Amino acid sequence: MAGQCVAVVSGKGGTGKTSFTAGVGSALAQMGQKVLCVDCDVALRNLDLALGLTDKAIMDFTDVAQQRCALEVAAVEHPDLPGLFLLTAPTRSRGRPVTEEQMSLLLEAARQRFDYCFLDAPAGLDSGFQLATCAADRCVVVATADASSLRDAQHTVMELHRFPTGRLHLTVNRVRRKMLRSMHATIDDAIDRAGLPLIGVIPEDDALPLSLNKGVPLLLSSSQGAAAAYRNIAKRLQGQKVPLLRIR
Repeated sequence: MAGQCVAVVSGKGGTGKTSFTAGVGSALAQMGQKVLCVDCDVALRNLDLALGLTDKAIMDFTDVAQQRCALEVAAVEHPDLPGLFLLTAPTRSRGRPVTEEQMSLLLEAARQRFDYCFLDAPAGLDSGFQLATCAADRCVVVATADASSLRDAQHTVMELHRFPTGRLHLTVNRVRRKMLRSMHATIDDAIDRAGLPLIGVIPEDDALPLSLNKGVPLLLSSSQGAAAAYRNIAKRLQGQKVPLLRIR
């Protein structure tokens, strides 16, 4: 059975899109799935930091897409999370950019080798966004609960019309704990504004920047807060029914 490719996007930077990719990818790997996380942000990569794999990857997704290197060689497995792999982005633009056709072939190879492939798209709606979403099977839009972020999410959704109903999801990130019990109205508003079904609510969590600074994936150091939310989202992606706000 072929795996799924999931693009993770946001209308602007700072929503926690990369942390989402690392967190949900880690959770799925802990559940026994084989997961590839692809950083699509050329020259501004950060997914290696979020996964604790800084300087571990030598080849990048452009090397694989343009057939300079095999996927099995370029993808680096996490030493402490078996089944979790990183395919990084180049540190600078070089040569001809990857085409959508080349990206489609890369993702087809990923589907044959992995249960899930997450594509961490650059913020915004430029060519990197188009490349990350052009051949994905599903897409998650990551937003925060503030009005400007939700408006950006709306604009992002308008660029994602190729995804059918049920294949496009919203995650509301960085929700303050004090707001959680009164969040239902805000979440309903978020869903209405973005026009998307909600797949997860992630609380603001001080453990996240601490784990980032230590170079350790959050799910190896925490089981509550954002880590619990990532696990819930991983379960929902697999079709399990899990309450959105059960994050303790």
